[in-house]
Amino acid sequence: MSSPNSPDANRRGLLFVVLAVAVLAIVGGGFWYAHGSLRSKSAEGHTANDGSEVGVMMDLADKAYQEKRLVAPVGSNVYEFYFSVLQLDPNNATAQRRLRDAFKPACDVIESTLNGGDLDEAQRELSLLRQYDAHNYKLALLGSVLDAQRIIERRKHEAEAALIQAQQSGGN
Repeated sequence: MSSPNSPDANRRGLLFVVLAVAVLAIVGGGFWYAHGSLRSKSAEGHTANDGSEVGVMMDLADKAYQEKRLVAPVGSNVYEFYFSVLQLDPNNATAQRRLRDAFKPACDVIESTLNGGDLDEAQRELSLLRQYDAHNYKLALLGSVLDAQRIIERRKHEAEAALIQAQQSGGN
């Protein structure tokens, strides 16, 4: 008969401990991996077509982004869609990145709108971008251009009104 402290019993005990440590390491690694995956997914936020409200908004925003509808038309543009996404999911990395990526091209769109003379639309577009970054120097410059064009437009209308008034008082 073997004694309780026999080499076979010690080997079995050691084998049991090694197997237990190995199982714990594998299970712990699985939990670590799963936690890391969930964490990175939540950092990314919802994605388009995930069936959620945010997913639907992301899909609409992505389509607007691909179609270069950056600040127009009203209610169907990149900025309004991604702002809606951020209201539902404030940490959505994709929405934040897309807003940042679209900023310079959106400023170019506003400049083009200003050059086209549609000052009310330019004001709306400018207000939309100011929601994203109220203190941006480019927006300050565009705002100054808008103000200057409004002054020019007002003076033009005043001159036209004065001309009409002169014509009417000269004709009487």
